Amino acid sequence: MTNLIDITIAFVKAQLAHAEGGHDWFHIERVYNNAMLIAKGEECDLLVVQLGALLHDIADSKFHDGDETVGPTLAWRFLSAQGVAEETIIHVVNIIENISFKGGNFEKKFDSVELNIVQDADRLDALGAIGIARAFNYGGFKNRALYDPAIAPNLSMDKEEYKKSTAPTITHFYEKLMLLKDRMNTPTGKKIAESRHNYMEGFLEQFFGEWKGEK
Repeated sequence: MTNLIDITIAFVKAQLAHAEGGHDWFHIERVYNNAMLIAKGEECDLLVVQLGALLHDIADSKFHDGDETVGPTLAWRFLSAQGVAEETIIHVVNIIENISFKGGNFEKKFDSVELNIVQDADRLDALGAIGIARAFNYGGFKNRALYDPAIAPNLSMDKEEYKKSTAPTITHFYEKLMLLKDRMNTPTGKKIAESRHNYMEGFLEQFFGEWKGEK
């Protein structure tokens, strides 16, 4: 199993060598570490968790013209070439297809303990200091405004509206990041999310105080 994980890590590093800073190898590494921590408190298939964490963003649809089939297809081909059991491949692909937030207004078509673990691990990386850094990094990558008081958060977007949104970065906090704490799946994920959520609340208070010239 160790050899497979090492081979997968090398594959992911190569695939994401030129990725945007919030969705690069270091994002994968953080999610992997988060997943290993959460998995300690759960009865799960550790190999599925490891592979799911490592491959969950192998080809994020945001960087492939919205095509959600690229990542699962790439993961399937890679795992098949490594001789991984089909049952495991199917499970990992289901994780990749169901992990994303996508506006939060949709029902997952698949569920498992392993998906819950990897999803929590991924969501934790969108919270706290790292979450703030990633949000503004992606906002800059997409040339989005920092904040516009005239643009209110849209909390009723469907998946397609969410994917096409060009809202300012601070608006994105309210459309996704600040919602994640209450959507965690595991006890460990919920505990860590609480702390990171509180940190972001403090950041937003400071941001708006500075924006208004009050701090």
